[in-house]
Amino acid sequence: MTDLTVLVIDTPTLGDRSYLVHDGEVAFVVDPQRDIDRVLTLLDEHGVRLTHVFETHIHNDYVTGGLALAEQTGAHYLVNGEDDVSFSRTPVADGDVVEVGGRMRVTALATPGHTFTHLSYLLVDAAAEGDQHVGVFSGGSLLYGATGRPDLLGPEHTHALVHHQHASAHRLAELLPDEAEVYPTHGFGSFCSATQSDASSSTIGREKQANPVLTQDEQTYVDELLAGLGPWPAYYAHMAPANAAGPSEPDLSPPAVADATELRRRIEAGEWVVDLRNRTAFAAGHAPGTLNFGLDGGFATYLGWLVTWGTPITLLGETAEEVAEAQRELVRIGIDRPAAHATGGPDDWSDRELSSFATATFADLAQVRHHREVVVLDVRRADEHDAARIDGAVNIPLHELWDRLAEVPAGEVWVHCAGGYRASVAASMLDAAGRSLVAIDDSFDNAEQVGLHLVGPDA
Repeated sequence: MTDLTVLVIDTPTLGDRSYLVHDGEVAFVVDPQRDIDRVLTLLDEHGVRLTHVFETHIHNDYVTGGLALAEQTGAHYLVNGEDDVSFSRTPVADGDVVEVGGRMRVTALATPGHTFTHLSYLLVDAAAEGDQHVGVFSGGSLLYGATGRPDLLGPEHTHALVHHQHASAHRLAELLPDEAEVYPTHGFGSFCSATQSDASSSTIGREKQANPVLTQDEQTYVDELLAGLGPWPAYYAHMAPANAAGPSEPDLSPPAVADATELRRRIEAGEWVVDLRNRTAFAAGHAPGTLNFGLDGGFATYLGWLVTWGTPITLLGETAEEVAEAQRELVRIGIDRPAAHATGGPDDWSDRELSSFATATFADLAQVRHHREVVVLDVRRADEHDAARIDGAVNIPLHELWDRLAEVPAGEVWVHCAGGYRASVAASMLDAAGRSLVAIDDSFDNAEQVGLHLVGPDA
């Protein structure tokens, strides 16, 4: 039994994990996020020195902190030598063995599939009896019950990559003993994962029993994985170029303060002024023209997905801590500096009468439809809508709505998603456009139970 310490650094809002591993004296890190202060804090808390930073691949869903962390600590920065990057790194290739301290032996394993140059890292405790295989840091290769998606480099590469992904997973399963731990970077809600799992830990043995890539024949795996792929956030297009350029440490200092007059000017100029409060508070009253991306949901994912890249963003939070949290979320996806911020409440943020809109449940919608015709706008993804939908609902996925507001039919709009978060984002956009609306804050699981007629194969 090894006594090496593997610390998980979760970023649940993006669905990713980074790892810090140490032997009590020296440490290495795998796939660090942009906000490297979290890693530096752990190094201090455990009293260890960082000597190596490993990247499994050029990431598509977040901006790495690898280069900045290596520069600040003097650690070696290991990136696949075949990756085209514009910074100095320690090139690593399949089969390379890196000694970290006196007992941690890390072997790079080529595991293409998520990208062509993807590497996994096998950790062996050389001080344990029989050179114990501790586990594999599998990045976007072998995940819990899934694999990383193979389509992020473009449709022209998807066919080759999905077959590579199958072969890579089998390589790991054949090389490692069943008791070896699996430490993936993706798969905790990240759109980099082909499917999602609720598992928080796993081993090679468990994956052999339950992961489709290891239980299905190659063609079945390929067909089912490709059939299940949906859209991914638009900001992904900016992540790989940023990571190949070598991102610097982010500036997390507070942005400039804006008063109500300036906030109105920014809104009228077409900038995004983002209210970070939860959807209930926003619906009850907000500065006209502001958009609601609450910190209690997929804030960075959806904001990064919907905003036109480069649009100035101003953050509105009840406290400075909320603004700081939003900043941290945004630097992880390459939105480095908000244009401004304000704290307090909507009365502080507006120099005119506040806007508001009603919220309701699916039961309320069922009652209303008995009396009058309303527009039912479903902002879930097309695959969700196609599987089961309210009869007569119009589907404009949230990530397309900003550019398709003119397509929303005339009349009173009742907007819904699967649970309420996306509906609130959509409602704020409709409200800013001057539409009469009701936001359904309810679980779609309740729709059929209250008498709404659902159609689709899963209805």
